[in-house]
Amino acid sequence: MYRYDDFDQRIIDERVSQFRDQVRRRLNGELSEEEFKPLRLMNGVYLQLHSYMLRIAIPYGVLSSRQLRTLAHIARRYDKGYGHFTTRQNIQFHWPKLAEVPDILAELAGVQMHAIQTSGNSFRNVTADHYAGVVANEIEDPRIYAEVIRQWSTLHPEFSFLPRKFKIAISGATRDRAAVKTHDIGLFIRKGDGDRIGFEVVVGGGQGRTPFIAKTIRKFLPEQDLLSYLEAIMRVYNEFGRRDNLFKARIKILVHELGIEKFTAMVEEEWADSRDYTATLPPDEIARIRTHFAPPAYESVATPVVGLEAKRFEDRDFARWVRHNIAAHRQPGYAIVNLSLKRIGETPGDATAEQMDAIALLADRYSLGEVRVTHEQNLVLPHVKQADLSALWQALARLDLATPNIGLATDIVACPGLDYCSLANARSIPIAQRIAQRLADLDRQELTRELRINISGCINACGHHHVGHIGILGVDKQGEEFYQLTLGGHAEEDASLGSIVGPAFSSDDIVGAVEGVIDTYLAERRGDERFIDTCRRVGLQPFKERLYGAH
Repeated sequence: MYRYDDFDQRIIDERVSQFRDQVRRRLNGELSEEEFKPLRLMNGVYLQLHSYMLRIAIPYGVLSSRQLRTLAHIARRYDKGYGHFTTRQNIQFHWPKLAEVPDILAELAGVQMHAIQTSGNSFRNVTADHYAGVVANEIEDPRIYAEVIRQWSTLHPEFSFLPRKFKIAISGATRDRAAVKTHDIGLFIRKGDGDRIGFEVVVGGGQGRTPFIAKTIRKFLPEQDLLSYLEAIMRVYNEFGRRDNLFKARIKILVHELGIEKFTAMVEEEWADSRDYTATLPPDEIARIRTHFAPPAYESVATPVVGLEAKRFEDRDFARWVRHNIAAHRQPGYAIVNLSLKRIGETPGDATAEQMDAIALLADRYSLGEVRVTHEQNLVLPHVKQADLSALWQALARLDLATPNIGLATDIVACPGLDYCSLANARSIPIAQRIAQRLADLDRQELTRELRINISGCINACGHHHVGHIGILGVDKQGEEFYQLTLGGHAEEDASLGSIVGPAFSSDDIVGAVEGVIDTYLAERRGDERFIDTCRRVGLQPFKERLYGAH
């Protein structure tokens, strides 16, 4: 993984010092809240319902065990003993005291972490496939280019005050695990003539009040032109993006209003005009950064692993965990292990300080000291020997981290909702907990196969409900919390937005409605057809009839 150089470290150390002074001035009354707001937002500090919230960047979702121990320490020392992993591979602490936030940032700087640009109208954390570098069907490791973009975008003087926040994601595999088409800019690594590395560039994706799936503006961009082309996109957006209307300021609105053809032509013209004075990505710089993501020193192990199949045969619970939580690794004899943060009845994405400390220890023991954060609010140990799977599973079970539900109905994605967020209209966490409890039967979950349920407490869509196979949006109806259902969303390479089924359901009725949707799917599917495929084939009508009656 990448290690900060002296320049990186100086930036975050100086930012800690600057923010410490800004907090001091706010607390003694020299700065009003209005004056302080843009300063705290550029340092990842939000003011929520009950307290401040601090969002910490985890670039492309990669953590060392040392960094995870620091997060555990922060949870224990400065918060209420837990942290919340988000859909953008970040972690949030919901109860820090403002006076102590500079101390938190100083502790983060000590392990090369920060909260810069995790909020505000700036580039946000660059995200990538959480299996990057370890999955077999990968053209190139996307973390290399995510790190290039991180360095280019951090405190970029031309784009420090954008019309709105800006999100970039990148995938290097044949399967998109990074929800690339839901981002302002998405990059798919492709191979061109002569096996040249390049990118398919998609622009204008996003969720929230007006959701869009990103559209391709360049099918193949050569590797060396990555930064110059990104700058051309940003210049067009920075100049023509709306600043008079908060709800129409994202690049997706600009792309929609101009049309993809005109927007593409404007970017291409800007790129042609500026290539003489914008950066070409030097091959030696790519090579330098690539060295930070070289494969670790794997051991040569025998395959198949002696005893693994016997253990799966003997222990049904272990077999089920392997079936759902283990992914194939590119290195023979190794496995990718997913750790579910979706224990039935718990808050999706939350991990206690004790769990984080224990995961860090397991990462050192079994995963070469590395942990990943997923877009689905789970964690990954990316370098586990297959021979260690049984011992690891037993250790995870003792920590309540061995729930075998990755990709199943109870692997629910949910934002913090009205329990924390001042923007929310309704609670998300209790709904997620109740749905998980209703759908907890593992035999039934295996029957329904891959099923993504996403819940957002408001139209800002932090729970990514638009791309859930079953999406749930909290709405306010005359002071009561109701929930709108959407079906058919999908976040992968064939991305689609869910469609509203009908009138919203009360808090009492939404769990039964979700169960009704699943029952309808099981009645309508052909063979082992996935929910998303059944939904696309039959449309909404069978689900409407089940939920609202024939009329």
